Amino acid sequence: MILDTLDHADRYAGLNPGFPLAFAFLRRLDGTQALGRHDLDGDRAFALVQTYTTKPQAKALFEAHRKYIDVQFIYRGRESILWAPLASMTDPTQPYLETKDAALWKLTPDLTPLHVSDGHFCILYPEDAHAPCVEWNEPSEVFKVVVKVAVC
Repeated sequence: MILDTLDHADRYAGLNPGFPLAFAFLRRLDGTQALGRHDLDGDRAFALVQTYTTKPQAKALFEAHRKYIDVQFIYRGRESILWAPLASMTDPTQPYLETKDAALWKLTPDLTPLHVSDGHFCILYPEDAHAPCVEWNEPSEVFKVVVKVAVC
């Protein structure tokens, strides 16, 4: 898991061939992009533009992926992304579904809240269980982009 600001994204570009595409797309954001999927390199890298209101922690579930690394970027708003090692997940609510590239678990008490706001991104690898879209003290309207980058 990596948490940083877009100003420092070049430090991480060499970690995966899809990261430079992800960071270039994020740098072009102006808040007017259409919601939904934007292909960057077919199924190897694509962006999901979304807006929502953050939810209470009690409604959150951990998720983890196998085929994709998440680069979650907050363009506007603020939220907590709850993090825990995948190995600590013990209470599943949905087994891994290849069609969704996701498995889900109930929250564990041993979690770390990552506070992200305008200009922050979080890189979440397959070993990083995470529960995004959680309130940080109070509900917030969020404009967010999740770039899915294929695991090499």
